[in-house]
Amino acid sequence: MSYKHIQTEVANGIGTLILNRPPLNVLNIEMMEEMNKALEAFGSEKIRLLVIKAAGKAFSAGVDVSEHMGGLADKMIEVFHGIFRAMDKLAVPSIALVNGAALGGGCELALYCDMVVASERSKFGQPEIQVGVFPPIAALVLPRIMGWKKAMEFILSGETIGAQAAYQMGLLNLVAPVDAFADEAEKFINKFSNLSGIVMRLTRKAFFAGLDDDVEKGLESIEKIYLRELMKTADAQEGLQSFLDKRKPEWKER
Repeated sequence: MSYKHIQTEVANGIGTLILNRPPLNVLNIEMMEEMNKALEAFGSEKIRLLVIKAAGKAFSAGVDVSEHMGGLADKMIEVFHGIFRAMDKLAVPSIALVNGAALGGGCELALYCDMVVASERSKFGQPEIQVGVFPPIAALVLPRIMGWKKAMEFILSGETIGAQAAYQMGLLNLVAPVDAFADEAEKFINKFSNLSGIVMRLTRKAFFAGLDDDVEKGLESIEKIYLRELMKTADAQEGLQSFLDKRKPEWKER
C-alpha cells in the first residue's frame, strides 16, 4: 500500500514505519490516519517487531496545532490516540529511532515505544503547556517511565532536553553518535531479530501485567501468561529442548 506522508517496510518479521512529511514531520490528521492504516496492515503481516523512525532532520515536531482548533480537536484526539491503541493491539515490542527533534506528539510517539535509540543531536520535549493544553499520552506513560516527580516537572515546564539528559532520566535505551547512528540502531535492532516472535510478544504482555499496582494481581497475571499461553507455544518447547540438546533453536512461530 502506498501512502502520502509515511513509508512502510516489512522484512524478516520487522515492520518499519517511516514518518515522511517534510520538513519536520508534523502530524496532521491525514498523516495519522495513514499511520493507523499501516499499523493495522502490520497486524495482517504478523510482524514480531515494530520500528518507528523518520526521514528528514526531525523525528516529529508534534501534532499540527491548527488541528486542535475549529471543532477538529475531537477528531484529532480520536485519530492520534488511535495510533497508540493500534500499537497496543499489535502487541509486539516496539523501537523508536530518533535522530533529531521529538517534540509534543512526536515525543509522545517516540516515548510510547517500548525502547528508544537516539542520536546525540536528538532533543525531547512536551511544550503543550506553553500553548495552554497538556499532552494526554505523556500524562499517561511518563510517570510510569521516569517517576511522577520528574514527569510532573517535564510536562509542566514544557522544557526541551537533550539526548543525554533524556537517557539519564531513563527515557532512552541508547544514545549514539550522529555519524554512527544508523549502525548503532541496526545493532540494537539485531539483538531481537533472531528471537521467537511469540515468546517476545508474551514476554511483553507479562511485563505490562507486572506493572499493575496490585503486586499479587500482577504476579497472578504473569503466572497465567507463562503457564497458559507461553508454555503452550511450540517455540517455548523448542527453546527449552534446544538448550538441553546443546543446539541453536529453530523457531516455528512468528
